[in-house]
Amino acid sequence: MNVLNKKNALSIFLFLIGFYASSQEIIKDKEQDKKPVQQQKKQRIDGIIATVGDYTVLDSDIDKAFLEIQSQGNSVKDITRCQMLGKLLEDKLYAHQAIQDSIVVKDEEVKEKMNQQLDYMVEQLKSMDNVVKYFKKNNEDEFKTELFEILKQQKLASEMQKKIVDPIQITPEETRNFFKKIPETDRPVIGAELEMAQIVITPKVSDAEKQVVIDRLKEIKKQVQAGASFTTKAVLYTEDPGSRSSGGFYKINKKTPFVKEFKDVAFSLQEGEISEPFETEFGFHIIYLEKVKGQDLELRHILMVPKVTPEALKDAKDKIELIKKRILDKEISFADAARTMSDEKETRANGGTLVNPKTQDTHFELTKMDPEFYAQVSNMKSGDVSAVILDEDQKGGKKYKIIMVTNKIEDHVADFSKDFIKIKELALKEKQINAIAKWSEDKIKETYIKINGEYKDCVFTNNWLKK
Repeated sequence: MNVLNKKNALSIFLFLIGFYASSQEIIKDKEQDKKPVQQQKKQRIDGIIATVGDYTVLDSDIDKAFLEIQSQGNSVKDITRCQMLGKLLEDKLYAHQAIQDSIVVKDEEVKEKMNQQLDYMVEQLKSMDNVVKYFKKNNEDEFKTELFEILKQQKLASEMQKKIVDPIQITPEETRNFFKKIPETDRPVIGAELEMAQIVITPKVSDAEKQVVIDRLKEIKKQVQAGASFTTKAVLYTEDPGSRSSGGFYKINKKTPFVKEFKDVAFSLQEGEISEPFETEFGFHIIYLEKVKGQDLELRHILMVPKVTPEALKDAKDKIELIKKRILDKEISFADAARTMSDEKETRANGGTLVNPKTQDTHFELTKMDPEFYAQVSNMKSGDVSAVILDEDQKGGKKYKIIMVTNKIEDHVADFSKDFIKIKELALKEKQINAIAKWSEDKIKETYIKINGEYKDCVFTNNWLKK
C-alpha cells in the first residue's frame, strides 16, 4: 500500500524499524572529548562512542548491527552510520528501562539468535578467525561474549517496546476519525492484491535412503560412546543450521516450541544418554542429554535429512502435472484437489488457501511479496493456475507446487468500508508512534546520555543532540 504522504510514510517506516520519535538530553562532554575528529579517529580503537544509562555503544556495535540487518536479507545501502547509531541509542534506552521494570530475557533464546548470527557472519567472512579479526577482538570467546550481550540488550529493548505498544488498541471511531483527517487527494493507494491457493506435492523419500541416514547416525552414536566428541560430530555433520555452530546445543523445557516427537525423546533420556535415531518432519535425529537443570534440559542433537532420488522427484512432478490437467479439464475443482491430494497439511483443510503470515488474512500485496514469488504470480488473473513450480527450501528440501489466483484486486484509492482493516492498521501505528514518543520524552529526562567524538556531528532523526 502506498502511504498517505511523505511525512506519514516516514513515520510508519521509522516505527517499523525502531527509529521511534524522541528528544534527548545530552550530558556535557569533558575536555578530553573535545579533540579534533581526525585526532580521535587515530587514537580510538573501537572506543566507546555513546553511553545511555548503564549501557555503552562501541564503534564496532554499528558494524555488527549492519551485519545483522544483512543476515535477515535486508539492504543497508540507504542506512548511514549516524542513523544506525540513533537506532542503537534507542535500543539502549529501552534496554535500560527494561532492567528498571524487571523484564526478564531467557539466555537460551539469546543463544539461539547468536548462533544464527554467527552462522551468517562465518558464511560472509569465510571463517570464525576472520570474523574475530574483522571486529578487532582478541579471540573467539571475547567476541561471542560481547555479541551475546548485544543481542540480549536488543531482546530487552524489543520486550520493552512490546510492553509499551501491546496494550494500545484502536476503536472503529478512532479509525474513522483518522481516515476523515486525510484529504481526499492524499488518501493512500492500496496496491494490487491477490488471494491464492496452492497444491503441494512432496517427493517421497525411499526406505533405502532413510536407512542410509539411520545407519550413519547409529555409527556416530557408537563412535561417541567409544570416546569421540558429540559436539565435534554435530559441528561436522548436523544439517540443523540453527545449532551447527554451537555443536548441536539447545536448552529446552516442556513449553519450548519444538515438535512433539523431539521433546518426547528428549524427556525420556537420562543424563549422559544418547537416543536411538528417530524421525520428525525435519529428518532423522539423535539426541545427547548433557544435563537436567530443574525443568530444563541441556542437550545436543544431530539432524540428518535423507536424500531425495531423481526418480522420486520425477514421480512427484508427474503427479502434480496430472492434478493440474484434471483441474484444467474441470474433472475436479482446485479446492477439492487440494483437500484430497496436497501434501501440505497447513493449507490442505481449507482447500489450499494461503494466509498471509504478516497480516493473518488472505490478501497478499504484490509490492510486498518476495521477489521470487512475485515473478511466479504477478501476471496471473483470477482463476489462472500457474505452471508447475519446483520449490527448494534453505535446507535443500524440494517440492513441487501449483498456485491458483482465486481473486485479484487491482490498485485503487483507499475506501473506508472496503479497506477498513488496512486503514485501521495505519491508525493504530500512528497511535503507537505517539505513545512511543511520549514514553521516550518522559524517560529521557531520567536517563544519563552522552555521545562522544565525531558522532556529535551526526544529524539524527531523533533529537539526541538537543542543543
